[in-house]
Amino acid sequence: MSGFERLCAGQLPRLVMFDLDGTLVDSVPDLAAAVDATLRQMGREPAGIERVKLWIGNGAKVLVRRALAGGLDHSAVDDAEAEQALALFMQAYAGDHAHTEVYPGVRETLKWLKGQGVEMALITNKPEQFVAPLLDQLKLGRYFRWIIGGDTLAQQKPDPAALFFVMKMAGVTPEQSLFVGDSRNDILAAKAAGVASVGLTYGYNHGRPIAEEGPALVLGDLRQLLPGCLASPTQVTLADLNAQPGREPIVAGTCKLWMKVIKALARWRWRA
Repeated sequence: MSGFERLCAGQLPRLVMFDLDGTLVDSVPDLAAAVDATLRQMGREPAGIERVKLWIGNGAKVLVRRALAGGLDHSAVDDAEAEQALALFMQAYAGDHAHTEVYPGVRETLKWLKGQGVEMALITNKPEQFVAPLLDQLKLGRYFRWIIGGDTLAQQKPDPAALFFVMKMAGVTPEQSLFVGDSRNDILAAKAAGVASVGLTYGYNHGRPIAEEGPALVLGDLRQLLPGCLASPTQVTLADLNAQPGREPIVAGTCKLWMKVIKALARWRWRA
């Protein structure tokens, strides 16, 4: 039984909602370049990739405020200065995102879901104007029926409004849905909407382990959700969705054995 089936009572979900940055794509290099360009124009030292990576997840407004503050706490940042920085950032980030890459396993997973007739949506805190062009550039846009940016609605994650909106459009219940993300905001939004969540370990989450946020399932590769990728039933165990706060979910192991078999078969077919 696949990870999808384990999460959704022995069936595939009718709707899978995905986060973008840190979940489907590694966008840190381009975001960091835009942040650093903004800081330089404001007479400040650049932050660099490693620091910017810790600040991603709450949308462009919060990102630039954190850049000005030099940390996660941006409460002391002047609002007028933040507005100036936001305008500069939006201009800097509007170019080609040549250094943004799709994570391993993403294309295979999206293609498989589409082939199974599962509806998919993208819910991100990234400004809407950047989302569709980026998806088209990376050839991912074809997979998503609904795309919600950080300014599409009045609320953004961790508020569950976007999840409720998409589920209503899809005509599905929370029990028939799944959310996949890499950050605290993703897991909080899913919990508030009553939707089971998958947390990905390779994302950002402000430098904290995603398991701390209590998703129903923790994975290191999206392909671990697909049938055939689970070498044994013991490799994936779900957290109790009604468990008390603080209980740790079980982390799924990687499918190294299965991938070795696939590679071996591929080599055999090529030699034949």
